Amino acid sequence: MDEYRLWQKLTAEVLGTAFLVFVGVGSVPATLIVGGDAAFTMSELGMISLAFGTIVVATVYAFGHISGNHINPAVTLGLAITGKFPWRSVPSYLGAQVLGAVIGSLAIIGVLGMEAVDLGLGVASYGDIPAIQAFTAEFVGTFILVLVVFGAIHAKAPAGFAGLAIGLVVFAAIIPVAPATGAAINPARTTGPMIIQSLFGDGVMWEQWPVYVAAECLAGVMAGIIYVAISTTSADTASEAMTDAKEQAA
Repeated sequence: MDEYRLWQKLTAEVLGTAFLVFVGVGSVPATLIVGGDAAFTMSELGMISLAFGTIVVATVYAFGHISGNHINPAVTLGLAITGKFPWRSVPSYLGAQVLGAVIGSLAIIGVLGMEAVDLGLGVASYGDIPAIQAFTAEFVGTFILVLVVFGAIHAKAPAGFAGLAIGLVVFAAIIPVAPATGAAINPARTTGPMIIQSLFGDGVMWEQWPVYVAAECLAGVMAGIIYVAISTTSADTASEAMTDAKEQAA
């Protein structure tokens, strides 16, 4: 059977998440370095969103066939809760994703120097808005992302377009969510930069971390459950029952 080993899958998750953080999150301090004291504009937000979207497209096609390229604990949890990913592999995947986010954050400092830390390293925060608004923003953004992931990888979806669809929804979701929370929409992306910023700098509001992670994880689970509910047909149910019967008989 042509199956990748666990270490290969985990390495792909580490690399994919590291690339996401280095390119996507790294585009935030890079934009601030290039722009200097200029006011942050919508065009700059568009470029940051494009950085996130394009690296997601690239990693889906580079690592999707190895690990599924979850690179987001919300995706992993959504797949697990719907029976599309084994729960026994969830802890190792989540660990690999957070490790990748930490490595990606270190790479930002390695390339841009300590000025990136001085500029906040792209750490997501929601400033002075109410926590419930921040929770809602992260929930909605993550929900849209994970729902599209489920649709893009569905057996009946057009073949070969998953990477493009997922990259585009990341690009799109960041635009309205970023002004509220920075649009982390990914618990690993939330956590990795916060860890490294805490070690090399300051200004990390860890009290906001539970709001981000709770919203993102809940959104991933809800998106998975809802997509499976609306996409499963009677034929799908019958086929699954037949497969389960054959496995029990074997």
